Amino acid sequence: MQSLDWLILAIYFAVLIAIGLWASSKRKKGGSLFLAEHSLRWHHIGFSMWGTNVGPSMLIASASAGFTTGIVSGNYAWYAFLFIALLAFVFAPRYLGANVHTLPEFMGLRFGQSTRNILAWYTIITIIISWLALTLFAGGILIRQVFDIPMWMSAMVLLVISAFFTMLGGLKAVAYTNVYQMILLIVVSLVLVIVGLDRVGGIQSLVDKVPADYWVMFKPNSDEAFPWLPIILGYPVMGVWFWCTDQSMVQPVLAARNLREGQLGTNFTGWLKILDVALYILPGIICFALFGDTLKNPDEAYLTMVENLFPVGMVGLVFAVLTACLVSTIGSALNALSTVFTMDIYVKRFRPNASQRHINYVGRLVTVIGAVTAIALTVAIDAIKGLNLFNVFQSVLGFIAPPMSAVFLLGIFWRRTTTHAANFALTIGTAFCLTVGVLYLWPPEWLNVAWPHFMLLSFELFVILAVAMVIISLTDGDKTQYDIPAPVREGWSKLAVGLWLALAAVMISLYVYFN
Repeated sequence: MQSLDWLILAIYFAVLIAIGLWASSKRKKGGSLFLAEHSLRWHHIGFSMWGTNVGPSMLIASASAGFTTGIVSGNYAWYAFLFIALLAFVFAPRYLGANVHTLPEFMGLRFGQSTRNILAWYTIITIIISWLALTLFAGGILIRQVFDIPMWMSAMVLLVISAFFTMLGGLKAVAYTNVYQMILLIVVSLVLVIVGLDRVGGIQSLVDKVPADYWVMFKPNSDEAFPWLPIILGYPVMGVWFWCTDQSMVQPVLAARNLREGQLGTNFTGWLKILDVALYILPGIICFALFGDTLKNPDEAYLTMVENLFPVGMVGLVFAVLTACLVSTIGSALNALSTVFTMDIYVKRFRPNASQRHINYVGRLVTVIGAVTAIALTVAIDAIKGLNLFNVFQSVLGFIAPPMSAVFLLGIFWRRTTTHAANFALTIGTAFCLTVGVLYLWPPEWLNVAWPHFMLLSFELFVILAVAMVIISLTDGDKTQYDIPAPVREGWSKLAVGLWLALAAVMISLYVYFN
């Protein structure tokens, strides 16, 4: 980082804060912090969902995967369009029709207050661990390296910036700043790819310099890292949980101006996910072609490209982009956390008649408490030595997906699903999945099990929980019936349907071409 790099980084923060203040001024006085007064347009929704999904760890891990295996890890980006479409046409109409603030509130309408309570705490714990602590841990490492400050201070810097927008302007400020940050991310990443391709000698030269299987999306089942069958079966479990039932991801859709904007916004997210391969994975492949003989650690592929290809000034832009990824993800997570706790726990159980001003005050207070908790967890994770905790926790999160996916899918598609079945999956089912996850990651010496691939195991756990829910529902003596919230009828757009069909055609063509 030279003087020009620091100047560019300072300009980035100045513009970011200016946009946040402007967006906050657009919020109605006394209006809710949580759903942006249902004012979000399609571009706010698309960039926000994509920005929440993107983090510096994703940039670095994607380039590393590109360096070692080619584009096959792009399945996690391209395959997602099916589940984003499921959100657009199955879940979003019901969420918006129910006019809810949170997904626990929605499931409370479907299964009752007990399920809402369980799911609220479930969501809060997931947000604090996966969205906040792990993101801060990964980002804190980056900030610590650049600024040479302790981990707690790195986490504090990131949280202060993110919490500033969340507390001042709520979701509207987060969404508006996400647009600016994600456009910056696209521009800088695209420049890195173009410069890299020019250094290699063009696309054909790049193809010639890397193994032929670097351009294949489906590897044989004998491949240890990316066998095709576990991806086909296992990713849907993760996809439904991540794209359709996670509060941090879905909240921009809940804040859509109407169903049309929600469906167009999710469609825009689907198009943006196509860029993941070109902007995040391709730099790793280019790095392999340029520096494959000298680079020993694939995790350094992204920053190696930056260091060797970008001049002074552009390096500052790259760190601005990495910071943008962090602020986007953390801001969305803080807003989701304050929304769930305030609306599902505090207002519902303690102050059902609270004024909007009081609700906003509690939401801001929860944001501060959540931030402090996340800093404490981040420092604790950093204090444990000798273990790649980030990868471990990311793997453990894969074992959280089966219960959520089973409850939401059966709750929506099968009217006979009972409250006892849903609560069983969210409690006993989660404990079972996490136990399997611990045994999978840290197998004891006495356990001699030939584990299947991680993604296939996730699918098998989902099937077990779904079958258990069906059995419990069919044998349940509790005859209490809750209606499945009806989908909103108005707002379906021919344009949205047409764009989704076009996206499906493009995705199928890409899979055919790269197979």
